[in-house]
Parts: sequence; structure tokens; C-alpha cells
Amino acid sequence: MGCFYSRTIHLPSPDDLSKLHSENGNEGGQVQQVPAFKEYSLSELRKATNGFCTDFIVSESGEKAPNVVYRGILDNNHLVAVKRFSKLAWPDAQQFVVEAAGVGKLRHRRLVNLIGCCNEGDERLLVAEYMPNDTLSKHLFHWDKQPLAWEMRVRVAHYIAQALDYCNTENRKIYHDLNAYRILFDEDGDPCLSSFGLMKNSRDGKSYSTNLAYTPPEFLRTGRVIPESVIYSYGTVLLDLLSGKHIPPSRALDIIRGKNVLMLMDSSLEGQYASDDATNLVELASKCLQSEARDRPDPKFLLAAVAPLQKQKEVASYILMGLSKDTVTLPTILSPIGKACARMDLTAVHDILLKTGYKDEEGAENEKNKIVKKES
Repeated sequence: MGCFYSRTIHLPSPDDLSKLHSENGNEGGQVQQVPAFKEYSLSELRKATNGFCTDFIVSESGEKAPNVVYRGILDNNHLVAVKRFSKLAWPDAQQFVVEAAGVGKLRHRRLVNLIGCCNEGDERLLVAEYMPNDTLSKHLFHWDKQPLAWEMRVRVAHYIAQALDYCNTENRKIYHDLNAYRILFDEDGDPCLSSFGLMKNSRDGKSYSTNLAYTPPEFLRTGRVIPESVIYSYGTVLLDLLSGKHIPPSRALDIIRGKNVLMLMDSSLEGQYASDDATNLVELASKCLQSEARDRPDPKFLLAAVAPLQKQKEVASYILMGLSKDTVTLPTILSPIGKACARMDLTAVHDILLKTGYKDEEGAENEKNKIVKKES
């Protein structure tokens, strides 16, 4: 999250999408309507986020302070998400720009595409597409109206496998943990993989999830992660999708070995899936959670395993999720006087008005008297 370009603008026609998909050989082809990567000035991003206003901080982003994600509006009225790093996160400014530019070359419909960065002084910021429909964590663990349907859970597994396969094809390794916070939903309700997790610096290889129960075994052994670690993380996401809650992989593997698949399944999904489909997804999770990285499948295997499980491809994601289409709430950017009015600070309002040349009745009368005295 951070500054995100809104995909609601300049969307291709269905014919364009069909051509795009066939050219790329899968349903989630490269996306061409996303603007090219660029470097933004700090003033542009400060303006877009209303001075990095706390009201613009994206809830449910999964980011820990001081790395914060904001909603923003660029001058062209494009919604964006801006991630602001702590001063120590990227001590090497040049490395930050090079890494961001590398990630910024990626363009895919299953990614939250990175469209820019900012590197001024101690500031390190990333700008990406805006995802208006929250995170997988929100819809899976903290839902308000309805639990996530089985078909939508399978679609999440499929689309994220597409994203991983694309990144692997482009030789862009993922060194961050993949979790329910890093999967976001666009205005169509389609799940996308956050591009923020594609950034790698010297610190990333030494840090991972703070919850050791979900951490790849190689990290526990060596204190570092490897590209294959993301497959393990994908396995933990599959467990989340199957169960609707956090289950430590060690516990899940014990259940799987005991061949009691139903113990893993979210009770709200009863009657929504074929037992063979659930079994196949459980077995795939088991393969991903192997302790040795070499025993885990590659992204193409994931894609081949989950693609056949989708049974309602013709149904739009926002319908499956019970979302309203194209209802993006724009953050309100207030002027200084607007901020003063919002907090009902009349003194500040008066001071601002005076600075702009406004005169109240008493002030106008005093000004008139001064003029009369001067003329006499």
C-alpha cells in the first residue's frame, strides 16, 4: 500500500483484454495501461498524502511502524498508495533507487504494480497502484458481512500462483514472506500480490516474519531466506485459505499426515466444495511446507495444480465477494483553513483569513478611520 495508481481509469476493452491474455499465454497477462515507472519529488508525494496526514494511513496494511503506507491522490487525480520507509531501512540511497527501478519494470495484472519512488535526503518512498478493496487478511479473518466463498479462495490461490510464476519468469526473486497482508484486492475484487515485497536490500535477507511458527525452516537454521522460501510462505497462505484462521504449519502437517482433512477446513465452507478439490489443495499445501527447500514445488507446478480447481471462471470476483463495483472512496485533502475548521479552531481560522487579506467589520472600520485621519 502506499501511493497506488487506480485501475479504474483507462481500462482496456474486453476485446483488448482477450488479445492481451492470448499474447501472454495465460489469463493474467502483462498489463499495459499502468504508467511507466518514474521518480517523484518529495513535494509531490507530500501533497498527494496531505502532508503525510495520519488520516491517510492505510489500515490493515500489515506494515509495522515506522514503515507506513498512505493513500494518496496525484495531480492527475490518480489514486495511489505510498509506502514511507524509516530512515534506517535503506541507508544506501543509490541501492534503493536501483532496486525500485528494477521492480518498476514489472507489469502484470496479478501484481500491485510499482509506478514510482522518491529518494530525497533521508526519505525513501515507493509509489504503487491503489487497491481499494482491502487485504486478504481483512476478508479472511475479519470479515463483516460474509465469509470468503470457496471459489474466491481458490481464485486467490490461482492468481497469486500466476504472480509468482511471472516473477520467476522475469527472474525477480521474492525475499519477503508472503502472507495474507501482502495480498490485496483491486476495484474488480481480483487479488493481487503486493510489489513492496519484491524489494530486496541487505537487511531483508536477515529479517522475516516475527512469528516463528510461520517462518521457513531455512531461516530458523541460518538466519537468512532464499528464493524458495516464498513457496513455503505460499503454503501457509493455502492453510489460511483452507481453514479461515491461522494454523501453525507443524500442526497442519500433523493433521494432514493423520489424513483428517476435515479438521483443517473452515466450517463456513461446508457444502461449497468437492472433497477431491479440498484434498488436492491440502496436498499442495503439504508439498509447499516441506522442510527442505529442494523438495518444494516451483511456481509453474503451483499454477498447474490450482488452475483446474476453479469452477466459476465466468463469475466476476467482486460478485463472488459481495462487493459493489467501482465504489472507490477518495480521501479528502483539506486546505489549512479546512483543517482548522475540521478541528473547530476559530483562532486559527481567523489568523488564516487575516493573512489572506480578509477584514472583519471591526477591522474594516479601523482601517476606514486610519484613512480619514490621514486625509485630514
